[in-house]
Amino acid sequence: MPRLLAIGEVMAEIRTAGDDGFAMGFAGDSYNTAVYAARELGRRGDVAYLTRIGTEPLSAALMRQAADEGLDVSHVAVDPDRNIGIYSVSTDAHGERSFHYWRADSAARRLFAVEETAMFMPRAEIIYLSGITLAILAPAARHRLVEALAACRAAGTRIAFDSNYRPKLWEDAATARAAMKALWDITDIALPSIDDEMALFGDASEEAVIGRFAARCWHGIAIKRGVRGPVSPAIAAVAHPAFSPASKVVDTTAAGDSFNGGYLAALLQGADEAARLSAGHDLAARVVGTPGAIMPRDPA
Repeated sequence: MPRLLAIGEVMAEIRTAGDDGFAMGFAGDSYNTAVYAARELGRRGDVAYLTRIGTEPLSAALMRQAADEGLDVSHVAVDPDRNIGIYSVSTDAHGERSFHYWRADSAARRLFAVEETAMFMPRAEIIYLSGITLAILAPAARHRLVEALAACRAAGTRIAFDSNYRPKLWEDAATARAAMKALWDITDIALPSIDDEMALFGDASEEAVIGRFAARCWHGIAIKRGVRGPVSPAIAAVAHPAFSPASKVVDTTAAGDSFNGGYLAALLQGADEAARLSAGHDLAARVVGTPGAIMPRDPA
């Protein structure tokens, strides 16, 4: 049984490289988190990924990359009729991003399309997903996924969730709020961002978001606030570590995803809440200093 199972979509990432060229990799918010958690845990098979891919060369290359990262890919299904999605990303002088997507018919959008796929949800110590995972699914598939996660939770699995709200992926804001609320209701490890929560739920201030999450007890909680570092209502303000800013910012594409990976790996390694916050922030600070969602691995 893997220690962490992440669920979502992986796409081919085309990013600007130099004045005239492009570089290609593979990325997706929950996939990025899985890769970074796997690197931090350091043992093959501790992290698994669940998605759907196609039969085209890009899908085959993705599987090779995922295997190289030590991910358990035994829960990746192959769709003979669809391919993986593609997106392009460019960054400005401050590392801020601009995206274009070709993903409307990606294979991952057929996740949990039939009841049988949700009945056999793999077990893990922690199952991680995001609001993007929910957003790409059909309404019936979302319902199946939430029911399957609730069953896993009843059997002892902890659910980790990042709302990661992307309005363009949803039918409308009301649908997004309802789906996110259903997921928050069964979540044990909360990894939201201040901006996403304010945009979706209409909180008037940062303090209102923090207060809303503080009203519940969590197995772990980190509310991300960008360069200022995360805050956890589970520990006193004076118990929060100091968060050093990134030494340089090249590309913020996977800042939140890498934070989640570092945090979840630290949690699985038995770290306390303050140490988890530091682990996530320190990893994200390194990631934003390199181009692309997945930074190169340190040489062995």
